[in-house]
Amino acid sequence: LFRSIALRVMRSCREMGHIITLFHGSEKVVEVPTFGVGKKTNDFGLGFYCTESEGLAKEWAVSSLRDGFCNRYTLDTEYLNILNLNSPDYTILNWIAVLVEHRLFSIKTPVARRAKRYLIDNFGINVNAYDLITGYRADDSYFDYAESFLNNGISVEQLARAMQLGKLGEQIVLKSKFAFSRIQFEGFDVAEKEEFYILRKARDDEANGLYLEMLEEESDGLYIQDIIRGGITNDDSRIPRNISE
Repeated sequence: LFRSIALRVMRSCREMGHIITLFHGSEKVVEVPTFGVGKKTNDFGLGFYCTESEGLAKEWAVSSLRDGFCNRYTLDTEYLNILNLNSPDYTILNWIAVLVEHRLFSIKTPVARRAKRYLIDNFGINVNAYDLITGYRADDSYFDYAESFLNNGISVEQLARAMQLGKLGEQIVLKSKFAFSRIQFEGFDVAEKEEFYILRKARDDEANGLYLEMLEEESDGLYIQDIIRGGITNDDSRIPRNISE
């Protein structure tokens, strides 16, 4: 009886659009995602990182040496406080500011040190105030672009274009205990390295090739040093908004 009621409730939530299917790529099966476990140096800090793309989850699950697992879940998003960094409410520098606050960047110059502080102070977002975060995943190549921007190597316009070069993956991150209480394990598939590592590498290689071509073009846009010197903030029309297509 209780199972029948639960299934009816779940079906009703799906019809109202509250239930989404998520995938988590990993080297192991994760039946019970645990709040407070993981790396603080991930893109958006501590959390459980998923995607709505089964293919991307399988790419993220494998390495060149081993297969992985694509864990499947349903999540009830009703009543969750959600931050969508890909919405027009935010600029590309909001995303970068969140990255530099959590990820370990190579700070090569005094400009980069000032840039990190400026971005966090003027474009930072308290991601821990949200239950769920949607935003792009900084795979290796895209992390390099962000690092180049931080070190005054590319302009903010070039950075925005670089984010569009490959098929940048969108991730959904559970941040709060409340969010963790609303996710349910549904099963898993094996992700084979022979198929999905090749796809992952091809995506990265394509993005890097296009990025190198872009660097050959002249750019008179805003560099991080210009942004700092000009006291530019999030409402400046020269800062690209919404890095999604």
